[in-house]
Amino acid sequence: MATLHIETILSLDAPELALYRTLKRPEEHERAGVLVATNEKVVQRLLASRFPVVSVLLTPAWFERLEARLRARPEEIRVYVGDKALLETITGYQLHQGALAVARIPPQRGFALLIETTPRPLLLAAVEGIASAENLGAIVRSCAAFGVSFLIVGETCGSPFQRRAVSGSMGTIFDQPVVQVENLVATLADLRARGVRCLAAHPRPGAEKLSAVDLRGDRCLVFGAEGPGLSEAAVIACDAAVEIPMPSHMNSLNVAAATAVFLYEAARQRG
Repeated sequence: MATLHIETILSLDAPELALYRTLKRPEEHERAGVLVATNEKVVQRLLASRFPVVSVLLTPAWFERLEARLRARPEEIRVYVGDKALLETITGYQLHQGALAVARIPPQRGFALLIETTPRPLLLAAVEGIASAENLGAIVRSCAAFGVSFLIVGETCGSPFQRRAVSGSMGTIFDQPVVQVENLVATLADLRARGVRCLAAHPRPGAEKLSAVDLRGDRCLVFGAEGPGLSEAAVIACDAAVEIPMPSHMNSLNVAAATAVFLYEAARQRG
């Protein structure tokens, strides 16, 4: 059972509240090895996860609702309780619904361990060049929804543990396996050497139609940023390019939406 250190606060000036004051500076959180959950649904998923909770910042009403779950945690947790108006000064608007939390990011399993221990057949997703934290979070959420074994985040992407990505994932990042790699093209080559068929989600002449592609075996679906799409090196590293059939006046979807379409089709085929 957790030991709670409960403190009523009248301002956000204390040094220990710095991580809440710097929500718009995600690089500071990354250096500290922490993430910040900024709405009540994400906070509740955090409290049900294995991620070590450092502190929570709650209105009195939310502390009353969450106290039992906080006390059921195994670690010591600092609980800061403040009025809703005070909490809203963090961003200037109602971002968090009265519940925020800071958690440590536990060590993540590396690619080699994941590929050796994940049951077959594999359904993997990989992303390149995703700078939008919201899009990356939505991709994590789709991976969790459609049974992706693990998500591979390439070196040109942002962190899936940034505040906006965590929020966009609706807290599914706490359960969805994710691995950040230093060389996505080399990782795709490794997957192909292991018998995983890598498919680039990339409309181009000669691309196969999604509905005609067999997604039932070991597969890795590879997605790029909405504007430039996948790099030529990433496309070449894949076995084939695949596109979503669309009317001629449409040539692309938002990457998060495209990911959901591809993963739904994979899940459908796999029953």
